[in-house]
Amino acid sequence: MNDKQKLLVTFPNPNPERDYTIIHTAPEFTSVCPVTGQPDFATIILEYIPGKICVELKSYKFYLQSFRNDGIYFEAVTNKILDDLDKICKARYMKITARFNTRGGISSEIIAEQNRKKLKKKFV
Repeated sequence: MNDKQKLLVTFPNPNPERDYTIIHTAPEFTSVCPVTGQPDFATIILEYIPGKICVELKSYKFYLQSFRNDGIYFEAVTNKILDDLDKICKARYMKITARFNTRGGISSEIIAEQNRKKLKKKFV
C-alpha cells in the first residue's frame, strides 16, 4: 500500500447484494504540471458500483488534496486515482473522469475505468 492509499478509509457496503451506483464529484482538485510547474485544476468524478467496500468521503477528500503539490500529467493522475481506489475497494465497476480546466485554449478530459464484473456500462 502506498502513502496515498493509506489516506483512504473504507466502510462495509450496507447493501452488497444489490448493484447501485455511487457518484462523488470533487470540483476543487489541484495538481502541478510537471513541465511548467503551474497548477492544474480539475473536477474529479468518481462513479462506482461497490462490492463489499465503500470509500469514506472525508478520507477521499484528503486523498485528493494530497496531489496538490505533485508534478504529474493528467493521464497519470487519473489512472493513479483509479488504481489506488480500485486496490482499496475492489468495486464491481469504477470510473474516474478528470475534467481539467482549459490551459492554452485546450480543455482536457481523461476517463479511466475498471469493469471487474464485466457489467453493462451504465455511464456515458
